[in-house]
Amino acid sequence: MNLAALGVACAAVNCAGADLPPASGGPETVWGADYFPAPGGATAEILGNPRILRDVGGAYAVFGGRSDGYVIPANPLAGWPQFTVEVLFDPDPEGPPAQRFLHIEDSSGNRLTMETRVTPAGQWALDTFLLAGKSSRALLDQKRLHPAGRWHWAALRYDGRKMESFVDGQKELEGPVEFAPMKPGRTSVGVRLNRVFWYKGAIREIIFHPVAVADRSLHGAP
Repeated sequence: MNLAALGVACAAVNCAGADLPPASGGPETVWGADYFPAPGGATAEILGNPRILRDVGGAYAVFGGRSDGYVIPANPLAGWPQFTVEVLFDPDPEGPPAQRFLHIEDSSGNRLTMETRVTPAGQWALDTFLLAGKSSRALLDQKRLHPAGRWHWAALRYDGRKMESFVDGQKELEGPVEFAPMKPGRTSVGVRLNRVFWYKGAIREIIFHPVAVADRSLHGAP
């Protein structure tokens, strides 16, 4: 497993004030699993009973797939004209068919989501989505399957013109979309903000980059 970027707390200057955009090209924001319950010293809304466990790689959060999640009162992407979001997660092979493990939405209803589509055989496909006003783009190919029950990096990249999805550093899909910089808002981890499509599995960390990270700099297979 690539542990170089693993954090157990917010490791970047932009975390406590996540609604404030950093300087262009500035440091990324890292949310380790220990950050989810108390973001930036505040208190997240804890849904159900997500567990924070530890192993040699540090802390990770476990979600049961029915009622566990966090609602964090911050939008780490606010003000960013481009960005990359990377999530280190371990989907459970017995999880529900459709699961939303990350949902960011601003005060205007613009949003970013990252989901899995899980097959009866315990494999999953990545589903990513951007919506801004009347402009939207979903990236999903249910034939691009990955084994559940192990750690993977999922990524969504937006360069100001198009969005792209990646699994373990390998690009899967891309498409054009107009997505203006987001306003302040909220983030849910382990579930959609309206409390449907619960995620079953683990999440170790989420990294928010204020740039469209080059392919060679994305995390590969752990």
